[in-house]
Amino acid sequence: MKKIINILFTLLIIAGFNSNSFARDQIKIVGSSTVYPYATVVAEKFGKQGSFKTPVIESTGTGGGMKLFCAGVGTNHPDITNASRAIKSSEKELCAKNGVTDIIEIVVGNDGISFAHSVNSPDVNFTKEQLWRALAMQVDVNGELVDNPYKNWSDIDSSLPNTKIEILIAPPTSGTRDAWNSLVMSKGCTDAAKSLFKEAGKKSDECEKIREDGYAVEAGENDTLIVQKISSNPNAFGFFGFSYLISNKDKVKAASIEGVKPSLEGIQDYSYPVARPLFFYVKKAHIGVIPGIQEFLKEFTSKKAMGSRGYLADIGLVPLASEKYKTTRTAAVDLNTITLN
Repeated sequence: MKKIINILFTLLIIAGFNSNSFARDQIKIVGSSTVYPYATVVAEKFGKQGSFKTPVIESTGTGGGMKLFCAGVGTNHPDITNASRAIKSSEKELCAKNGVTDIIEIVVGNDGISFAHSVNSPDVNFTKEQLWRALAMQVDVNGELVDNPYKNWSDIDSSLPNTKIEILIAPPTSGTRDAWNSLVMSKGCTDAAKSLFKEAGKKSDECEKIREDGYAVEAGENDTLIVQKISSNPNAFGFFGFSYLISNKDKVKAASIEGVKPSLEGIQDYSYPVARPLFFYVKKAHIGVIPGIQEFLKEFTSKKAMGSRGYLADIGLVPLASEKYKTTRTAAVDLNTITLN
């Protein structure tokens, strides 16, 4: 019976591909705006080799990319989704529900979320608690939970600038926002606030809720737009991936977090407090149907691309440590899939 079910499922997948009048001859990629610059460079070099067309890449944000990726199998659905965080259990469930059962996970490299401002602004050092207090919807003040009262940075701590809090943030669908919440909002949230949230019967993720009174402004999935806005406003801050900091160092610079600025070394060894891995995910069912997917995987995970002296390091990707690289390369070559349950 199990063999019959597997055969029927395979036939359904084939039917899904063949139901299109014209099969795609170009890889389709969606997902993270943070991984987008790296994927674009690989895609361009891959296309110039002449054997396959240059993949089409759309920057939808990690959450948006996962929804598109997990919607089904067949040429109407993307082959690959970039992600600035690991796939969530809820997304695995959505994929499984829609027949996307064989997924290859590739760890691209490491990244540090930069909390940046204009190069014309004074240098600043923030603690995670200060950043949480600037952004949180509710904070603890004198033993009570209150709606965020802070208007200027100096209201939080007199050592900080006496300027209005203006922070451009990624939307909830962004993997960078998820990572920021996990690495800054959750860890910067005080023990007192956590206890008060618990006493009030509120959920554990209450610390991650962002204020909605105009001091934190959603700027969409386009990190380039955040760069443009903070570079023209000396009082504004924004957060985005390390590659955008490197490629715009004439316009913006990073503030320190817990006394540390983002650097290649600090991100690789995770001494920079807001470091995280980057990913992309591949539908194994599309390999051999959409031309070039396996070859694209090999190009992306090659040492000339992802290595310490690779062309992706030149634009800000922090390479994986040796053992982690071997695991990633093996997954790409052997097409190893992850467990969905």
